[in-house]
Amino acid sequence: MIVRLAQWMLKTKFGDFLEVLYYDGQKESIALVMGEVNDGEEILCRVHSSCIAAHIFNSIECDCREQMEMSQFWIEQEGKGGVIWLDQEGKGNGHLALLASRPLKAQGLSQADAYERVGYKIDARDYTRAAEILRDLGVKSVTLLTNNSRKADDLTRVGINIAGIRPIYKSAEGNKEKP
Repeated sequence: MIVRLAQWMLKTKFGDFLEVLYYDGQKESIALVMGEVNDGEEILCRVHSSCIAAHIFNSIECDCREQMEMSQFWIEQEGKGGVIWLDQEGKGNGHLALLASRPLKAQGLSQADAYERVGYKIDARDYTRAAEILRDLGVKSVTLLTNNSRKADDLTRVGINIAGIRPIYKSAEGNKEKP
């Protein structure tokens, strides 16, 4: 069970978001909320896992930072929505799994195959906390900001009503909308 610990307004380059801190007894999670989402339907929502390389070290080897920025940009354009940040580095396997898999990824394996080859799950993320946060915020349905349709399936399994999916990129070629 997740518990709301604290909240405060956070000023970002994409406007002011209410930052809400949650705790489940082991890990913290954060909701960034813009506008009124209580009783809201089709609320823009990004469920985002931590990425030390991109968010802290500004790595260009993945697009996690860009996905976060684009999600905040679209939420600002809409005037309401939220980002649920989960401490699930390395697709839930942790940073060690990410580092251990790097040599195999450099040899051309996909990240998923590299995780599996070094003894980790392809994707160990759990969206139960995200579902609990969305319920606490009173969100009735979301338009999920993601390129990963499995994330929508996983969220549906934990009781979230997915009204739609908005891909982070405009096209399959990966052309990004610039915030």
